[in-house]
Amino acid sequence: MDPALISLFTASFVTFFVLIDAIGVAPIFASLTIGGDNAYRRRMAFKSVFVATIIIYGFAFGGAWLLDSMHITIHAFRAAGGILLFIIALDMVFEKRTERRESRAEDVLASDQPAEDVAVFPIGIPMIAGPGTIATAMLYMSNSQSVMESAVVLAALGANLFVCLIIFLAAGPIVRALGDSFVGALTRILGVILAALSIQLLIDGIKGAFNLG
Repeated sequence: MDPALISLFTASFVTFFVLIDAIGVAPIFASLTIGGDNAYRRRMAFKSVFVATIIIYGFAFGGAWLLDSMHITIHAFRAAGGILLFIIALDMVFEKRTERRESRAEDVLASDQPAEDVAVFPIGIPMIAGPGTIATAMLYMSNSQSVMESAVVLAALGANLFVCLIIFLAAGPIVRALGDSFVGALTRILGVILAALSIQLLIDGIKGAFNLG
């Protein structure tokens, strides 16, 4: 296989892995589904990932049209995406993102919504299909120069969603095995990696916009 495509798959897979942060979402998923049986938890896992897949892939395919219709250049979108991802990275490093997720979960648990709703909100969106993931899917697809590159990006995204599904299906045992401290440390490490990726996106966007080569 072309080394460039392998590199693209690796970069996009790591980026989506950090953004989706299935390991970080797993404790929230476990807490929201703790009152149901195994069949209920499996149903919520499949449904939440399915909802997120529809949303993310929808924006991935329709992103270019959206940018063109709003007269936004790919360089501006790349720079804006870099800034957005950097903010998300800071939230991950300082655990603000986790606090917001837990707050959303508490709101859902305290409400009168039926249990089935947790697959769409807050798990499907915004915990899996968050703004960072959606923007990055649009960005990678807009940057793709060929059908093969687009296919590689979509494959990396699909692989991440599959990993997310597997983690959700085993959420209870995984959370108990890893513990809160390990999950928190891993979230911070992933946040640092995402910060570096976001700065690179911002630099590339600025260079492209001002033809700095």
